[in-house]
Amino acid sequence: MLKEFKDFVIRGNVLDLAVAVIIGGAFGKIVASLVNDILMPLIGVLLQGVDFSTLAWTVGGASVNYGLFIQAIVDFLIVAFVIFLIVKAANSMKKPAPAAAPAAPTTKECPHCYSTINIKATRCPNCTSEL
Repeated sequence: MLKEFKDFVIRGNVLDLAVAVIIGGAFGKIVASLVNDILMPLIGVLLQGVDFSTLAWTVGGASVNYGLFIQAIVDFLIVAFVIFLIVKAANSMKKPAPAAAPAAPTTKECPHCYSTINIKATRCPNCTSEL
């Protein structure tokens, strides 16, 4: 059972998922601060002073805060890009699997009739020439 668990954990996609979860959680607050405190105010200035945190629609008694949703999308894109870079770096550090040796041939071509015959044959079964 321990061997099966070890094989499960060592598989590439499980490790990639673990890295993504850990890195995403660790950098979540930093990225949220980068988006909320630096990027979105600069984007707001470029869009003539728009404050994304206050953008909302009021439908009946409900407030739909689409500005906060835009900030969450920018936050997600930054986290996803950082995780992509980390996984790409981890995958580039893995050793490539050694190339398998080519299999020994089992057939050959008769030099007289050009038919395919067994490599151990001493006479061609098609033209009966000695090989």
